[in-house]
Amino acid sequence: MTPSKDSPAAQPFRLEGRHALVTGGASGIGEATVKELVRAGAFVWIADINLAAATALSNSLGSSRALHLDVTSPESIASALSHVGPLDILVNNAGIGHVGSIQQTEPEDFDRLLNVNVRSVYLVTRAFLPLLLAAGESGSPVGAIVNIASVAGLVGIKQRFAYCATKGAVVAMTRQLAVEYPKTLRVNAICPGTVETPFVEGYLEKFHKDNKEEVRAELRARQPIGRLGRPEEVASMVRYLASDEAAFITGSLLNIDGGWTAA
Repeated sequence: MTPSKDSPAAQPFRLEGRHALVTGGASGIGEATVKELVRAGAFVWIADINLAAATALSNSLGSSRALHLDVTSPESIASALSHVGPLDILVNNAGIGHVGSIQQTEPEDFDRLLNVNVRSVYLVTRAFLPLLLAAGESGSPVGAIVNIASVAGLVGIKQRFAYCATKGAVVAMTRQLAVEYPKTLRVNAICPGTVETPFVEGYLEKFHKDNKEEVRAELRARQPIGRLGRPEEVASMVRYLASDEAAFITGSLLNIDGGWTAA
């Protein structure tokens, strides 16, 4: 019997029967992504260093489970891996920022960003790769990785030396993985502009406490559309890239930046 047009099975971008893991899943873009993937029918592992926040989110959603994960720790990743069964979708979202030119970026700052933004993508992807590759072998569509990169990996941004370097590395890893596993894994990256998240609020509080609204206006203005992005807008793209409708998309960089990189 053909499903009615209003039934979940007839709706586009559905993810019934899929299992996803989202790093940094308890807040910001990660939280919005978890909610969207659950709404699409997936079971989601909410992987976050803040287990209490991940648990609270899971309790509010259903079809999910909180998972403690320090993406910089091989031991933490191995522990998380031991709890996860089948895996079809991996969203590498966890990351941190830094403000400063090369002269203002101390070696310890640079190392910290490399560790959290780059090495973690390597460690997490490498650990969960066997599960993702097994997804296609089980008769399901091939596994999908969505990396949350940034426009900072595509263009130079003043006072973002370390951040640009690390997000550029995420872009490069995305492309390499896509050509390494062209028939058994789809790997894409989303490159957001400035998105209204606790990440951005923390940046404003730390670096621009005395002129927060002035800088917020500058952040809006550098995106031609004239506003910050919303986490839900990025989450919708993650859902699409994880779905069967995106089966011909791999190795791609999708900008969600209000026209920033077009200007």
